[in-house]
Amino acid sequence: MGFYRILAMDGGGIRGLITAILLQRLEQAHAGFLSQFDLFAGTSTGGLLALGFAAGKSPSEARQLYEIYGAEVFRDSWMDNVRDLGSLIGAQYDLEPLRQVLKDQFGERTLGSLEKRVLISAFDLDNEKPLPLRSWKAKFFHNFPGPDSDADQKIVDVALYTAAAPTYFPVVDGYIDGGVVAGNPSVCALAQALHPATGGQKLEDVVVLSLGTGRNPRFLEIRNADWGLAQWAPHLINLMLEGSSGLADYQCRQFLGPRYLRLDPLLSEAVSMDQVDKIPLLQEIASQVNLDEALRWVRRYFSNGSPKSASSNLAGTRPGAP
Repeated sequence: MGFYRILAMDGGGIRGLITAILLQRLEQAHAGFLSQFDLFAGTSTGGLLALGFAAGKSPSEARQLYEIYGAEVFRDSWMDNVRDLGSLIGAQYDLEPLRQVLKDQFGERTLGSLEKRVLISAFDLDNEKPLPLRSWKAKFFHNFPGPDSDADQKIVDVALYTAAAPTYFPVVDGYIDGGVVAGNPSVCALAQALHPATGGQKLEDVVVLSLGTGRNPRFLEIRNADWGLAQWAPHLINLMLEGSSGLADYQCRQFLGPRYLRLDPLLSEAVSMDQVDKIPLLQEIASQVNLDEALRWVRRYFSNGSPKSASSNLAGTRPGAP
């Protein structure tokens, strides 16, 4: 049976390192499985990973980008803080360091030049249609053929659009982070695969591997609270970017049953998307996730792999190890 395989990756900023390490470990245990995906879908940091993998980059290369350039991308300065009054009237970080890293990786390539199909979520703040049709809307960039294809879009531009998280980075060409609508892009990717004009697949043939960037242990100890904007404001960004992932997870489980697998470890402490000082913690968490069940799943739905018997790659490895 020929499966149509989708890899869907959540947003989460620097926590995307967890996704890269988990995929690196699975690839080491079952060599070649990553190349068998037909569609790479991603939001925000997951969108950057999706574009990289579709371009042929390895999980090891993706991991190094977080470890080497993460501090540069999320580098703040006192001058910027003074100008923006912290982040009260301006984004926390400049986009130029991220733009330069992306240019170094992709140059002037377009989505149409990628070896695999991609689906990258963003949010368009203005569709520029005549009133009363003018409105903001979700936007999903893809390189499937057809009249609505975005194959001519530059990879660097689409990467910046999907990563432009509100308050963290500036708006880019009218787009912001796709996490405001699809923090977990699994169901969006499934819809793209089933749509007759794009994927044209049958539901029973679709296999989805969904990776989160670690579940933050956030909670609010309130009951029947009469909160207004002042009380909710400190939590709205996290609610917006993290709160929808469980919905897509539930829907995919119902649609796909055993052909769906979700990896999203619980973090031992809350890690914001810009906390590069937590890289050692993220390395430790991702290296210790038990992947025995995941590898059995991969063996079931992916062919031509070379499974390794080294349990250190599956049950857990030392912090920072591949």
